[in-house]
Amino acid sequence: MTFTDIYSLLAKQFPQTLQANTQNLQPFILVPADQLVAVCQFLRDDDRLFFDLLACLTGLDNSPAADTMDVVYNLTSIPYEHDLMIRVTVPRNTGEKALPAIPSVAHIWRTADWHEREAFDLIGISFTGHPDLRRILLPTDWNGHPLRKDYKEDDQYHGIKTT
Repeated sequence: MTFTDIYSLLAKQFPQTLQANTQNLQPFILVPADQLVAVCQFLRDDDRLFFDLLACLTGLDNSPAADTMDVVYNLTSIPYEHDLMIRVTVPRNTGEKALPAIPSVAHIWRTADWHEREAFDLIGISFTGHPDLRRILLPTDWNGHPLRKDYKEDDQYHGIKTT
């Protein structure tokens, strides 16, 4: 099944909410955050698609100037041997504001559990409804999210120089 075929099925199911981007080497579908769970559930449960594997979830900081962050989902249908990339863009919410939030898909694909925790830990994106959203790579008392483009590392951590 081609990208165009998959997008056509999704566009019929979710009219006027999705956008296809075919300008990149790997095309993707832009999904609004409030539609993410419904779209993912459809991608997994529809017999024509059966995306049974969330291969990767990546958090991206588009910079303080862009004031947005993205989460990219790489999906695979193992039996049908087709792949799909979907992307969600949210406001960055810097400074004292709450972290940007995207609904969790851990109840759809179990692999999302650890992928979402990694994006939370390193980029600072919250996943609402996640069963156990806490740091996975850094200590629980670490300040900030080191893969953000405006991250400033503390000079010391518990008396140990970090720079």
